[in-house]
Amino acid sequence: MSKHDDHHHKHHKLHDPALYLNRELSWLDFNERVLQLAEDKQVPLLERVKYCAIYTTNLDEYYMVRVAGLHDQIEAGVENPSQDGSTPSQTIAGIRRRVQELGSRLSSCFDRELRPALAKQGIHVVSYEQLDEAQRAYVAERFEKVIFPALTPLAVAPGRPFPYISNLSLSLAVLVRDPMSDQTVFARVKVPTEILPRFLAVRPHPESSPTGAGADTAAANNSSSKHPGTVLVPLEDIIAHHLEQLFPGMEIVDCEFFRVTRDADLEVSDDAADLLQAVEDELRRRRFGGVVRVELGTNCSPQLRAELAGLLEMEDEAIYPVDGLLDMGALWQIYRLPGMVELRDPPMVGITHPRLLRHEGERPDVLAAMRDGDLLVHHPYDSFATSVERFVQQAVADPNVLAIKQTVYRTSDDSPLVPALIDATESGKQAVALVELKARFDERANIHWAKALEEAGVHVVYGQPALKTHCKCVLVVRREGDGVRNYVHIGTGNYHSTTARLYTDFGLFTTDPQIGADVTDMFNYLTGYGRPLHYRKVLTAPNQLRDGLLEEIERTIASHSPEQPGRIAMKMNALVDGHCIRALYKASQAGVKVQLNVRGICCLRPGVEGISENITVVSIIGRLLEHARVYAFEGAGERTVYIASADLMPRNLDHRVEMAVPIEAKELQDELMDTLERAFADNQNSWQLGSDGTWTRRKPAPGEKPRSLQLELIEMHARRAAEDRPRERQESGLAG
Repeated sequence: MSKHDDHHHKHHKLHDPALYLNRELSWLDFNERVLQLAEDKQVPLLERVKYCAIYTTNLDEYYMVRVAGLHDQIEAGVENPSQDGSTPSQTIAGIRRRVQELGSRLSSCFDRELRPALAKQGIHVVSYEQLDEAQRAYVAERFEKVIFPALTPLAVAPGRPFPYISNLSLSLAVLVRDPMSDQTVFARVKVPTEILPRFLAVRPHPESSPTGAGADTAAANNSSSKHPGTVLVPLEDIIAHHLEQLFPGMEIVDCEFFRVTRDADLEVSDDAADLLQAVEDELRRRRFGGVVRVELGTNCSPQLRAELAGLLEMEDEAIYPVDGLLDMGALWQIYRLPGMVELRDPPMVGITHPRLLRHEGERPDVLAAMRDGDLLVHHPYDSFATSVERFVQQAVADPNVLAIKQTVYRTSDDSPLVPALIDATESGKQAVALVELKARFDERANIHWAKALEEAGVHVVYGQPALKTHCKCVLVVRREGDGVRNYVHIGTGNYHSTTARLYTDFGLFTTDPQIGADVTDMFNYLTGYGRPLHYRKVLTAPNQLRDGLLEEIERTIASHSPEQPGRIAMKMNALVDGHCIRALYKASQAGVKVQLNVRGICCLRPGVEGISENITVVSIIGRLLEHARVYAFEGAGERTVYIASADLMPRNLDHRVEMAVPIEAKELQDELMDTLERAFADNQNSWQLGSDGTWTRRKPAPGEKPRSLQLELIEMHARRAAEDRPRERQESGLAG
C-alpha cells in the first residue's frame, strides 16, 4: 500500500459508523444520569424529588422536538442513516425500548423510595383510597367549590367530534354507559393543572393519621417529626372518584389517566417576509402539532386503550404504559413546599467579583474595572446581578455612553437588561437589541419583549432568517477624550437572571480594541446588509468557527513531540459534529492527549485501539447545570484558550450565529484551566464514557479523596469573598 493509499485508508476508516455513538440514544444516556441522581441516597431528599421532575420535563422536550423530527423524516420517506449507521425507524425503536426501561425505574424510585422517605418527613403523597372519612369529606367540599367548576367533560358520540387534546395535558379517558339506551360512549376530562395545583393539600384530621398509608405514616405523625404533616392527593385521583357528578345518571364503566405529547418543533420558512408574524403564526399552529407519544396508566383495559388509540389515530408504538404517577414534572410543587431546609442543598449565593469590589462606591464600577484589564466571571459563583446586569445599568446611566447593543436569545421577565435598553433609548442613546425569535420554547416571551422594545424606540433586529442568533454579547460604545472606546461582554450563557443562578457559564469583560472592532462588525453585519467579514480575533459561526477550531487541532498535532507533548482540553454540552470528532480522532492517533468534559450528548467513542485510546470523556451532572463552553489547546510551550456560545454540533456550527472569543491574559487562562482540571478530577458527580458506549459513575479509588467540581468552586468563591471584603460590607446585602 503506497503512503497516499495508507493515508486514504486511515481517513476512510474514520468514517466507519462503528466509531460513532447514536445522537438520540446518547441524549437518553444523559437523562439517565439525571435519573441516577434521583436514585442516589446520598442526595438530599427534596433534591431527589426535583431530579424526578427534571428527568420528566427533559424527556417531554425530547419527544416534542427530537422524536417528532424522526417521525417527520419517516413520513417524508427520508430514511437516511445518521453517522452511526442507524435509520430513523431503527432509532425510534431503540428510543422506545430505552425510555420504557428508564420509565419503570423512575416510577419505582418515586413509589418505593421517595414516597416512603417523604412520609417519614411528614409529607404524605397518598391516593384517594388512603384517606380517612374526615379527609374525604374535606376533599368532597373542595371538589364542589374549586375543582368541579373548572372541569369540562367532553363526550365523543356521533355528531360530536373528538375534542382537541392539548400538548402535555393530563386527562382522564372514561367509558360511560347510559343505562336507558345501553349505549357506551367515550369521554375525556381534562385535569385543569394550569389553573389548579396538581396536588391538593388535605387537612389531616387532628386525631387521626391517614389510614392505609401504612404504619410508617402513623408513626411519622406521632413521632416528633420536624414538620406538621402535609397530606397531598393528586388532582386526577380526586376527579376520578367524583366522576358520577360529571356524568349524572350514567354508569362509569372504565376510567384511566393519559397524557399526550405533540410535535412542538418550529418550522419557519427561511423566506418568511415578516419573521415576527411567522413565528406567532407557527406558535398558534404548534398547539395542533401531531401526537408523538401517549402516556397511559398500566391498568387501562384493552377496550379503553383501543378506543383511545383509534380516536387519537395512534400507532401502538406511540403508547407508553406508565405504572405510577403520570407527569412527574408536577413534583416541583413538592420540592417548593415551604420550610424543610434540611431536605435541600444548602442555599448558594453568588459573590461580587473581587476586582469589581475595588471600584465600589455605592455599587461596583464595572467600566473602571474593565479599563484596568480583562475580567473573567464564572456564574453563578460570581454574581450575575453585580457584574453583567450592573454593566448594562451603569452604561445606561452614563452620559458619555453613545450606544448599547445586546443580543437577546433567552431572557426572563424579571431581567433588568431589557428594560435597561428602553431606558437607554429614552435618555437619547442608541440602543440595539438583536432578538432571537426562534429560541425554542421562549418564543412567546421574546415576542412580548420585542414588541415592548420596538414601541420604546429601541432598534429591534431579528437577525438572519435562516440562522438562529445564539451568540451572547453586549457592546457599549463610550465617548472618551476625542474618540470612543468599546466595552464588550461576551458570554457562554443567556442574559437570563433566573438561569444565571442555575447554569454555570463564563463571561469575559474586555476593552480589547480588536475584539471591540470584531463585535461592532458582527452587529453591523447582523443588523445591516453585507457579506460576513474576516474577523481579527473572534471566531464566528457559521463562517469560521469550525475551521478555526480544526486549525487549532491541526496546530496541536503538528507541534506535538515526546519532549513537548500536545494536549487538547474541552468543555461543552454536546459533541456531535463529525468533522470535529474525526479531527480529535486524528489528534489521538498522533499521540496528543485529549480530555473532554461533555455534559450531554457525545457521539465520539473514546478508548478505541488505534483510533481514540488517548481520548477520555467525562460528564458532570449536579445541582448546577454545566453550561460553559471552553476550548483549550496546548503545544510547544504555547496555549490558546477560547470560551464560546457554541457546542460542537452541526446546528451550532452551520445554522447559528455563534461566537468564540480568545482569552489571552495568562491569569484568566489559568482560571479556566483550573476549572477544567477540577472537572477531570471530579469523582462525586462525574461519569466516564467507555469504548462500549456506556457511562460509569466515577467513585474515589481506595485512599483517594472525594472531589467535586461544583462544591470546590462554591467553597473557593466563598473563601475569596471572605478574604476580599470586610465583614460589614458582606452584611450590607451586596453579596447577592
